[in-house]
Amino acid sequence: MILAFGAAMVCSQAVAATATNADVDRVVGRGLEWLASHQSRAGHWTAGSEQYPTAMTALAGIAMLSEGSTTMQGKYAPNIRRAVDYLVSRSRRNGLIGDPRSDSRYTYGHGFAVLFLSQVLGEEEDADRREKLIEVLTKAVEFTGRAQTPGGGWGYVSSKDGGGFDEGSTTITQVQALRGCRNAGIPVPKEIVDKAVGYIKKCTDPDGGVRYQLAGMGGGGRPPITAAAVACLFNAGDYDSNYVPKLLRYCKKTMDNGTDQGVSGHWHYAHYYYAQVLYREGGKNWDAYRNQIYPRLVSEASGDGAWYQSYIGAVFTTAVNLTILQLPKGALPIYQR
Repeated sequence: MILAFGAAMVCSQAVAATATNADVDRVVGRGLEWLASHQSRAGHWTAGSEQYPTAMTALAGIAMLSEGSTTMQGKYAPNIRRAVDYLVSRSRRNGLIGDPRSDSRYTYGHGFAVLFLSQVLGEEEDADRREKLIEVLTKAVEFTGRAQTPGGGWGYVSSKDGGGFDEGSTTITQVQALRGCRNAGIPVPKEIVDKAVGYIKKCTDPDGGVRYQLAGMGGGGRPPITAAAVACLFNAGDYDSNYVPKLLRYCKKTMDNGTDQGVSGHWHYAHYYYAQVLYREGGKNWDAYRNQIYPRLVSEASGDGAWYQSYIGAVFTTAVNLTILQLPKGALPIYQR
């Protein structure tokens, strides 16, 4: 499985021919209101059966930051503050953000939480909260470094807890989080990122597809992980090599048809990252992608504002789709061109 809380896509619904800016604004507004109304009093969101509170809170928070709100300003400032306070309260002495007792795959939550908090730090105006975020994120980066396997990747849990198991999707989550921290001024050892990039490259097949895992599992290249790998490499500063274009060609071949082919079961995960890649590219590639994907997302939004096309729950799907639809706002440093 690519992602423990990955989205399982239902059969594609009929898609409108176009999605105007007004259409996008309407579904984004409803989606954000739905998220706000489903935040717990403690400040968190969960997936189905009350699962993955750390990851879901971070992803929902990212969707709200993408609107332009911060902890101090904007319509969703109170929601973002509560989400920040919740995640900070889950920071453990060893630097992990989350609770391994209730989450058997805690590395995902840690990575998404670090990414979200790093984006908050970049715009934080409150001195006390800023100081606390620096403390939490510094410890979190140290934990991420210790959790890395000797091969350079990460697994569902830290290397020590998981016997050295690693795989592509958790590795990509950590690298993007580390880049967010580095951009926000948190020290990130270069060797951690270099080892992770090396791991991803070793997982790459000759055709540009990135496999699930280096060590004998997962078969050939997988479009969702390949799309995530390109976003990860962009975040790591690897823009212009011959290697990245090879991955992009693989993604375009396997994902540009607008269907679920090649990403069945993980459509939202795949496009969460692929949209970041193409938005960063800009130009005709982004325009063509937007004209293909945005109408689908608009057509699949429910009347109450949420998206329900995942077995894991509407918070995940709604947060991911809102992030994709709001990329052109350029509100988050990690997604900017």
